[in-house]
Amino acid sequence: MSREKKILRKWYLVYSKPRQETVAKVNLERQGYETYLPLMRAPRRRKGKMVSVVAPMFPRYLFIHLNSETDNWAPIRSTLGVVSVVRFGRDPSEVPDKLIAVLRGREDDTGIHVLPPDEYKAGARVRITQGGFAGYEGIFHSANSRQRVTVLLDLLGRRAQVHVDTDFIEPAS
Repeated sequence: MSREKKILRKWYLVYSKPRQETVAKVNLERQGYETYLPLMRAPRRRKGKMVSVVAPMFPRYLFIHLNSETDNWAPIRSTLGVVSVVRFGRDPSEVPDKLIAVLRGREDDTGIHVLPPDEYKAGARVRITQGGFAGYEGIFHSANSRQRVTVLLDLLGRRAQVHVDTDFIEPAS
């Protein structure tokens, strides 16, 4: 009775063409490969307004599940949307199964990652990075639902409330 050696599949990293992660994923899956493209909801500015869009968590990268001994790797490089399999030296870069499990565990019901919001606590020191008050440091006061925050600044010896975009502040060091 011969024992069959069980060969496990491992996750590897694929480098795609710019903004073609989904194209690469679809075309790799059409060829029978198992892939994983983590997506996240990200704020983007469109026509002066902040909107929420779904985008790849790791731009230009996706994961592929392969058996190094039995799977044919040759078609991967010529797949539409793919540049190459990421390698360190001559060896393809293995991705730990735990990392894939953690990424999948952070997805919501729709398969999109829920990232913790960048929240500031009332009283935290912040620096304004853009706009007319760029460079000023103040105290975070509150946030409203329209991507705006209120920062208290000391101007001319008085404390003044200034409303700025959430993206225009950072923690003061």
